[in-house]
Amino acid sequence: MTDAANQGGRQAGAAPPIEERGWFLRLFLRYPFVVFFLLGVIVITVMRPLTRHEPEAPPVLYTIPDFQIVDQDGRPFDRAAMAGKVWVVGFMFTSCPSICPKISRAMLDLQHKFDAFEIDAHLLSVSVDPETDEPAVLKRYAEGLGVDPARWRFVTGSRPAMEALVVGGFKQAMDKQAPADGATMYDIAHTSKLVLVDAEGGVRGFYSIDELGLDELYHRTQHVLRDMRRRR
Repeated sequence: MTDAANQGGRQAGAAPPIEERGWFLRLFLRYPFVVFFLLGVIVITVMRPLTRHEPEAPPVLYTIPDFQIVDQDGRPFDRAAMAGKVWVVGFMFTSCPSICPKISRAMLDLQHKFDAFEIDAHLLSVSVDPETDEPAVLKRYAEGLGVDPARWRFVTGSRPAMEALVVGGFKQAMDKQAPADGATMYDIAHTSKLVLVDAEGGVRGFYSIDELGLDELYHRTQHVLRDMRRRR
């Protein structure tokens, strides 16, 4: 075999130049660290939904008993009316000289946020001054706030019925206090916390009306809604 033939055979069996190999191999050989970095980003992006931790919904503290009261339109309102929905409950009275306006504004902020992000949660304002807060009074108060009646209801009833709900059911104070010196209005001691109630009437937690408390309540509401949908 001639030298020319041997040289031709060696050339025929030789590996092709790097430039003729696949684009990925060329890229890897030239920029291995860049390739590893990009692959890592892709793997993390793909795996993130599989490794994301979804917080558990808060546990049930206790369950509110059945009750019979009315809303701002005079319609009956009871445990059955709450069933199948997740509620944020606040306690207030329309002539409140102290904390109630802040409670109502906090709930109004939640209403706007629930609307904006299509969160299917409902709001309930419970009067602790049933002698004053008849349905018509609550209705004017609600209209003044600009509430969505399809999402937010105000309730009242006889004093025994409201004490059974607030004190016996939610385990909260409802104490009428004499006016302070120079004051003309009574105050009523009641919690300023908002209560998260699940679709079965289970109390899931109490949350403050400051920014951090409302943010936690917003997210906890979604956790309870998520669990409710999973059980259906």
